[in-house]
Amino acid sequence: MAFNHLPAGVHDALAPLSVTPVTHSVPMAKNHRSDRSPADAASRPSPGTVLHRLASGPSRSARITHTEHLPPRTGRHAVWPDRIRAEVVAAVQAAGIDHPWAHQALAAEHALDGDSVIVATGTASGKSLAYLVPVMSALLDGSEAPNGRGSTTLYLAPTKALAADQCRSVKELSQPLGNAVRPAVYDGDTPFEEREWIRQYANYVLTNPDMLHRGILPSHPRWSSFLKSLTYVVIDECHTYRGVFGSHVAQVLRRLRRLCARYGASPVFLLASATAAEPSVAARRLTGLPVVEVADDASPRGELVFALWEPPLTELHGERGAPVRRTATAETADLLTDLTVQGVRSVAFVRSRRGAELISVITQERLAEIDRSLPRRVAAYRGGYLPEERRALERALHSGELLGLAATTALELGVDVSGLDAVLIAGYPGTRASLWQQAGRAGRSGQGALAVLVARDDPLDTFLVHHPEALFDQPVESTVLDPDNPYVLAPHLCAAAAEIPLTDADLELFGPACAELLPQLEAAKLLRRRTSAWHWTRRERAADLTDIRGAGGTPVQVVEAGTGRLLGTVDAGAAHSTVHEGAVHLHQGRTYLVRSLDLKDSVALVEQADPPYSTVARDTTSISVLDTDIEVPWGAGRLCYGSVEVTNQVVSFLRRRVITGEVLGESKLDLPPRTLRTRAVWWTVTEDQLDEARINPEILGGSLHAAEHASIGMLPLFATCDRWDIGGVSVPLHPDTLLPTVFVYDGHPGGAGFAERAFHTARDWLAATREAIAACECDAGCPSCVQSPKCGNGNDPLHKRGAVRLLTTLLRGAPREPGAGQAPEADGAPGPEQAPGAEEPPEGGQVPVPERTPAPGGKPRPQSAPGSVGVRAAGPAEAVPQDPPAP
Repeated sequence: MAFNHLPAGVHDALAPLSVTPVTHSVPMAKNHRSDRSPADAASRPSPGTVLHRLASGPSRSARITHTEHLPPRTGRHAVWPDRIRAEVVAAVQAAGIDHPWAHQALAAEHALDGDSVIVATGTASGKSLAYLVPVMSALLDGSEAPNGRGSTTLYLAPTKALAADQCRSVKELSQPLGNAVRPAVYDGDTPFEEREWIRQYANYVLTNPDMLHRGILPSHPRWSSFLKSLTYVVIDECHTYRGVFGSHVAQVLRRLRRLCARYGASPVFLLASATAAEPSVAARRLTGLPVVEVADDASPRGELVFALWEPPLTELHGERGAPVRRTATAETADLLTDLTVQGVRSVAFVRSRRGAELISVITQERLAEIDRSLPRRVAAYRGGYLPEERRALERALHSGELLGLAATTALELGVDVSGLDAVLIAGYPGTRASLWQQAGRAGRSGQGALAVLVARDDPLDTFLVHHPEALFDQPVESTVLDPDNPYVLAPHLCAAAAEIPLTDADLELFGPACAELLPQLEAAKLLRRRTSAWHWTRRERAADLTDIRGAGGTPVQVVEAGTGRLLGTVDAGAAHSTVHEGAVHLHQGRTYLVRSLDLKDSVALVEQADPPYSTVARDTTSISVLDTDIEVPWGAGRLCYGSVEVTNQVVSFLRRRVITGEVLGESKLDLPPRTLRTRAVWWTVTEDQLDEARINPEILGGSLHAAEHASIGMLPLFATCDRWDIGGVSVPLHPDTLLPTVFVYDGHPGGAGFAERAFHTARDWLAATREAIAACECDAGCPSCVQSPKCGNGNDPLHKRGAVRLLTTLLRGAPREPGAGQAPEADGAPGPEQAPGAEEPPEGGQVPVPERTPAPGGKPRPQSAPGSVGVRAAGPAEAVPQDPPAP
């Protein structure tokens, strides 16, 4: 059996790249017996045995560079607090849970006492039950009220998949309670005919922060009966609320608390987080309330075998004749094939939507040659699917109908996939928190589990698989957010005023920055003070002033040209690089070619096809100075702060052979540039400074690039930001400064205050950056100093020693007086420790392209200069490791 929709050329490519045998006697791929079927789940092999089978055999030339064994752990039981209703305890016991773990009982006790609490224990430790039991007990009490809704609960999830999965779990668990617990999902997929019933009758509403911000809070009179009875607010996977997004969510929660108070309610917040440093501190910043921490994990854990896997070198050669490794995509497809044949239930996490589709397609093709029944047991899961497709896949995975799934991070967060035996991670996901979150998806039944990190062919992944201590001996990253950021706070003050006029009594809730912001909003004619309150003055919706995820733009609909059938959607920020004319688009294992992209109507027309290649977009990024607010001398160089315009344009796409990645050709594209007008800090160095630092032209680009990466990674220590919120550009000769220049900019339209803070703390910030690079024990640069997990140029070029010498020379000229690159206040001290690393920010949204303005000093700005524009591949390697849904 062969899949007709598999791209032509894959069949030929499969032959020389035979799949590993799963045992010494039963070969895989074309040598498999067609009657072989998956092993019986009851006789699952141990994780070590599975790993041995994956790595053994004459055709496997990849190697395991390190294996980490996390020993099993026994559980500690407790009893539920006696205030929990007996009916709820009986329902939990009917689900097969006789006694809670100690941390579940402790969290429930705090919830019943009215204390907001965060449960920060490992994946699959039963965090959901810890908050569900007190919630269901309260809902059961509330069902006895005259209106049947004396108590309600609001559940917030970062993804639609998690909310849908939790709704299913609540329905199953509460079934013995009859109609006392009435859960319902309220998000952008909810049919309009169901929404009124949910508002009036549901007592457990599951939604996301986006819908709360745009849909529920602005319409609070329609939710009055729900809000006045709100007892608990559950915030699941709260560590995902970080950076500017987390700061927005924090203000949305303050608006919720304000409205609840007006309706006479004071809900208790119950938070869950699997991977976070200082969870109670982050939870307090998020909610604005004191939060008790429950972090002693009392659940049992099976053995976890974690392997670092390096794909083999191929006979192909890349740039400058360098050998090319087999792609992580092809290697992961091999491993998923092997695991499926063994009957090992597995999920392969992939950084990009296209990668998830491709791994699914290759795996299905190979399984078809083994057993005709196997291909249907493997699928892809990603954002952009239609709601009914997502729900069907979640049901199939939950029931065990699917044995293997290639998924983006849309499935990473909390979705109950009980019974998984193995997790494959195709490329380092960018943070240790995400790595452990994905690995924790396996072994949810308490049995042993296998996790395999498959390295991509780039310096960061190569370093990690050869330096396991960087993964296994380091703590997860801190969750950083700043609700007082004026760029975040201002639009939420407007939204709050539109919901109910703001009074002086409300200002304490929103923080001390209100006193300075409100007069500015009044001067901008957004708010107007009448007697003792501020009122929203515009006709448009105040909630539309900000997009809390910063996605920007209308999603592009992917439509089949011949039938008019809607296949799915693509985020506006990714449309130029993924559904441009000529792009290969994969959807649920079928291959399509994009015939046209209509940006005005946000529609991409596609036709089913069998091209022998995949496509990868290439783009150019440039940065121009619009206005310099402050400029101070740093020796012969300059430190500046002001407005910049970051311009990105997809200019062409490469056609690459599916399995090997071999480039078959390049085609030009004519797409409009996308611009981000934001704020930046930048510094320049002169020829004399370069001579002093012994930086010759050959290493200049790598030295600047390394310094840029490290400085971005260090900025979260000095500005309350997340490293995904900031970006950078390093240029050997910039057209506006006419000097070698490094820019660090806010990745959000109009700025977010981070670059300004960087300017005022620049001396300490760049000194810490230099020390971090110099103190690192690596030879030529690593993720702990100058490599970035999301560098658009593939971490090339980088010159570690040159960066140290360059920063040393720059800092010699740094002024010591406050206000010129040194923090003037005591709060300039570093915040929570975070390992250096640098990422470009997510797409900050589109703003109109302003007319070109003269450079500072009145000199006309040249349109380009050597080194001012960089070309990079804009494919899966640089995708942001998250796949959030639209509200």
